[in-house]
Amino acid sequence: MRKTRGDGVPANSVSPSVVQAFYQAYFSRDPVRIAPFLADDVEWVSAGPAEIIPFCGERHGKTAVIKLFERLVPQVFEARAFEPEELVIDGNCVAMFVKITGIQCSTGRTIGYCAAQFIRFEDDKIVSYRSVVDSFDAAEQWIGHRIEMPSAQDTRHADVVTV
Repeated sequence: MRKTRGDGVPANSVSPSVVQAFYQAYFSRDPVRIAPFLADDVEWVSAGPAEIIPFCGERHGKTAVIKLFERLVPQVFEARAFEPEELVIDGNCVAMFVKITGIQCSTGRTIGYCAAQFIRFEDDKIVSYRSVVDSFDAAEQWIGHRIEMPSAQDTRHADVVTV
């Protein structure tokens, strides 16, 4: 017989109710609501061009993640919609594909992008958060115009790869 926590979830697993509560806090962007879900030594990584999309990059530790939601996020992006398309919970790991829409604070432009999020919990606390943003699309929206990429035949930009 497998060991379970008091809620019937296997001992080394995160419960769907904890995941749901975290995502409600995450969408609120309220650092007070997010804080209880973070381990003290959490690693928080949002892959994307931090030079263009300021909340991308790496944060280490609960304090750094809280500062992200207290200071940086409210200055640059106001979330309006958080639409999960896929959610998988496997033991203590969570994967979500989500469409996020919001307002860029400096311009008032509506920005919509997709992201894949991978979260690992220990004792109902997030120890690892990895997000991969559809950064090319998001970056174009963020700067307000298309980014022209060189053609495969243009050898002047041999260090640039387009897919």
